Amino acid sequence: MLSTDRVLAFAAMSFLLIVVPGPSVLFVVGRALAHGRRAALTTVVGNTLGAYVLVVAVALGIGTLVERSVLVFTVLKLAGAAYLVHLGIKAWRQRRSLQDAFEGRATAHSGLRTLWEGFAVGVANPKTIVFFAAVLPQFVDREQGHVAAQMLLLGLVFNVIAVVSDGVWGLAAATARSWFARSPQRLSLVGGAGGLAMIGLGVTVAATGRKE
Repeated sequence: MLSTDRVLAFAAMSFLLIVVPGPSVLFVVGRALAHGRRAALTTVVGNTLGAYVLVVAVALGIGTLVERSVLVFTVLKLAGAAYLVHLGIKAWRQRRSLQDAFEGRATAHSGLRTLWEGFAVGVANPKTIVFFAAVLPQFVDREQGHVAAQMLLLGLVFNVIAVVSDGVWGLAAATARSWFARSPQRLSLVGGAGGLAMIGLGVTVAATGRKE
């Protein structure tokens, strides 16, 4: 199977990618500010599940198709971008209801719905798609056999690092949320800013090209 040096090298490269905030991190932060710690952590879990689906796809050979086909990559990227814009518009329109939700007067997002939204962002993250399709296979030791199993193991390493990193971002943002919650105006500002941030993020993802 994989050598320790190979796993550590992949973990280091994964950390460098993960530590730089991308679509998943920004989405987690937005959810933390808008809905609190529980929603943030549920989003992290959803993101992780979505990212691991990409790992499985690469292990099964589908990742090569996504990496090599401009059409497939573009369709997937635009779908993710459109979903982010949709969520951003929704957050902007509902920004004044955050105080009610915080005080328990309104129904918060269900855990399953929050999990799904995080999953959708995780599985359509262009940065992660390219990393898994182009970088992950380079760390596989094909002479040892069990190539798919090696990829799944490396993907697990990546996602453990991502859970810790994204979780820290989410908890930090959720802690800051308590200050905003002292004023309805502040919460409305958070909701509006979070919505605009998601819209901007969606536009950025849509405009992001790919390196040939």
